[in-house]
Amino acid sequence: MKLDIKKFLIINLGLVIMTAGLYFFLMPSNLAVGGATGLAMVLSYLIPSIPMGVILAVINIILFITAFLVLGKEFGGLTVYSSLALSAMIALLELVVPMTHPFTDDLFINLIFGILISGVGMGIVFNQNASTGGTDIVAKIINKYLHLDIGKSLLAADFLITLFAGLVFGARLGMYALLGIVINSFVIDKMIAGFNVKINMIIISDRIDEINEFILVDVFRGTTIYHATGGYSKEDKRIINTIVSRSEYIRIRNFIKSIDEKAFVAVSYITEVEGEGFTFE
Repeated sequence: MKLDIKKFLIINLGLVIMTAGLYFFLMPSNLAVGGATGLAMVLSYLIPSIPMGVILAVINIILFITAFLVLGKEFGGLTVYSSLALSAMIALLELVVPMTHPFTDDLFINLIFGILISGVGMGIVFNQNASTGGTDIVAKIINKYLHLDIGKSLLAADFLITLFAGLVFGARLGMYALLGIVINSFVIDKMIAGFNVKINMIIISDRIDEINEFILVDVFRGTTIYHATGGYSKEDKRIINTIVSRSEYIRIRNFIKSIDEKAFVAVSYITEVEGEGFTFE
């Protein structure tokens, strides 16, 4: 697998952020917010003769094999790396900054900060076609085949685990954990949507040929030109429609202003584009 340095660095940034949310807020408060760890905690309680570490290892091995077979080598390889790196980062923090108790005694504050921070990190990792293992893999499979948003897929995958955790460890922690996975699903979806936002531009101008040439040649994006008639003026018009990134939009907008201050430009934001010139996971 070809090593993509940029992707590797972005994944590690996401893992660092996720580790901070887990280690400093969720773990000290015993908030098992779903995941393979939460499932291992429940099974270890129900089957005390088997160490939790062994149960967790078996769960992750099964899920890793599934990831390779169903989601491909790249996703599987990045997921194995991310899972190991997350464990290593947590272990390092345990040595360097041992947490004997949470930052505050307020369970709700720890939940909110932990979920928001770790959710941002998880969103970054997901956006690079990777995951941190556990039920993230199940969520990615649901997302691939049922086309459900990744955050909602993760919510579905974690719901039963959190329900079982509540039955085992008490209703109070269980309800907090359930609230946590709901918030987590929204945070991840908003993060991924933000990464994938594209801008749809509709342009009407008397210098349409120059603008079209700039988009095609300088920005290197495709365009569609529509022929229309003004509802009031009854004049024939040509309209450019193009979909671009934020940075490309700024270039096009500045160019239009420089040659035609009277041009009409309508902008809308879209979170999913399929077709030539765009990359999808």
